[in-house]
Amino acid sequence: MPTARFATSLVILLAVFCGGALAQQPTPPMVIVQAAGTTAAAAPASAAASSDSAVTAAIKSLEQSKAANDALLKKQEATLQQLDELQKAAEQLKVFSKRV
Repeated sequence: MPTARFATSLVILLAVFCGGALAQQPTPPMVIVQAAGTTAAAAPASAAASSDSAVTAAIKSLEQSKAANDALLKKQEATLQQLDELQKAAEQLKVFSKRV
């Protein structure tokens, strides 16, 4: 059983090595966020209008993605139903073949 003992030792060694490597990862730099109570410079009205159009474009894109996902889910549900029917038919064939 030296191979089993070697394999166990190798697994333990790899676990210790990987665990030690993960433990030595540097911490990510801190992110400083401005407090909510302070006011930033006022944004121009044109920037607000362009951001509104960007938001509406993003919403339209998300709605299109949702519609495509819904269609895909319906197609997958139909395929799953067909697979369930095929599985039931296969089980019935197994039962009938055992009777003969």
